Amino acid sequence: MLKSTVFPTALLLLAHAGSTFAQQAENRDAFYWIGQINKASAVINTDEGLLDKSLSPKVAAGIATVLEQGNQAGGKRPSTVITFEPLLIKAAGPEVTLIHAGRSSQDMLSTVRAAELRDEALNLAEQLNRTSIALVGLARKNVGTIVPNYTNGVAAQPNSYGHYLLGHAAGLERDAQRLREAYARLDRSAMGTTVLNGTSWPLNRKRMADYLGFSAIVDNAYDAAQFSPVDAPVEMGSIVASIALHTGSFVEDVMTQYAQPRPWMLLQEGGGNTYVSSAMPQKRNPGLLNSTRQTASTAITLSMGPLIRAHNIPPGMSDAKDGRANGEMLRSATSTLQGWEKVLKALVINPERALEELDSDWTASQELADVLMRKYKLPFRIGHHFASELVDYAKSKNIKPSAFPYAEAKRIYAEAVHGYSTDPLPMSEDEFRATLDPVAIIKHRTTVGGPQPVEMERMLGAADQNLAQQGEWIKANRTRIDSSLARLDNDFAKLLKNR
Repeated sequence: MLKSTVFPTALLLLAHAGSTFAQQAENRDAFYWIGQINKASAVINTDEGLLDKSLSPKVAAGIATVLEQGNQAGGKRPSTVITFEPLLIKAAGPEVTLIHAGRSSQDMLSTVRAAELRDEALNLAEQLNRTSIALVGLARKNVGTIVPNYTNGVAAQPNSYGHYLLGHAAGLERDAQRLREAYARLDRSAMGTTVLNGTSWPLNRKRMADYLGFSAIVDNAYDAAQFSPVDAPVEMGSIVASIALHTGSFVEDVMTQYAQPRPWMLLQEGGGNTYVSSAMPQKRNPGLLNSTRQTASTAITLSMGPLIRAHNIPPGMSDAKDGRANGEMLRSATSTLQGWEKVLKALVINPERALEELDSDWTASQELADVLMRKYKLPFRIGHHFASELVDYAKSKNIKPSAFPYAEAKRIYAEAVHGYSTDPLPMSEDEFRATLDPVAIIKHRTTVGGPQPVEMERMLGAADQNLAQQGEWIKANRTRIDSSLARLDNDFAKLLKNR
């Protein structure tokens, strides 16, 4: 029995923190972030002497009024600077525009879009972790489940189903790495760069970034609003596409079993997983697989959007910066992973039927050539020829591996090695049958990263560690954003008290 290294308490805490953050992020639309930028501008410019302290309370009151009205049912929540500002002027007079010192809709909206995309990226990271946890958990339960694996759509070799699942988990781990790396480039504030070359106002860009929960600023003022806001969604699109491709590959592998009269793996019936055909009473259609594949296809389609919109346009155009479209793209990847997680939790695997399937084909035949070369020094190609001839004979006579006559194996071997050797088949009958045993094949693998128990334990432990680290990374970034925004709200409230 492999030791479990899952971290249930940490995962429960992560799940709670994730749901809280996701609920908060749903309300953090463009209106919210423009409001936070205005709050931060009022606080920082007052402290730094760019806004007269005698006017600060009036400015703060105007900002608070617009935000309070926008938070009411049916209230106006404009998503652009030029539609937000008239509400500020109405609430506090033209003096409120003094907070616009050294600002532009270019740097403001670039920051808004980065903040919105940042929230969606963390939600995606959270679901990526959940789906990966489900993969690794199922792998742990199926270390000893031996099943056929397929290449070119054909049964190829026996394998541990747990090992197969860890292969998929490795793909998602790379997606998690890409997401963390892209996030570091996304998590930068453009505020204070104005249109493209800065301003004569001595703005405190670093403090503005801190208040909005960004870990750094976009260093080059031209890059801040012209290139960076386009690069970020394009890069995120590549991650969305990779996640969708990984999901589709898994789904299609499961779908293969639905074409079999006696599958070794299906979805548990009912509960939205399957549905009965309206015409054919024997059919149980895999609705969950179909919907997950469709969602993955939608994600791939949306992932191409930023790239196409950014193609052949001069710097600074807004085509690829669309916050709504880019947010939808990331949400499509999150939905795709949610579907995959449901599939994993709905799978019903029949180990006995999988072994029967292995015995109905010759997926263990390569092991004959390997053993003959490794143990008896027979050149691989000659051993491969022997195994191939043996399989041809077996299929022509409809003989299963477990029932193949040892006498026929000796005869075919003698013919296969004719001209190279006159020695008889060096394997005893017991060894011959053990070599064709898929369970023994997996148990005796020695390759680093293979499916043998000792390597499975090592890889499961490494996967657990990766998932725990990813969870801590998500938590740390969410905490920084939430605490920064809380600090901003607290400091802004002090301006209001001075009215």
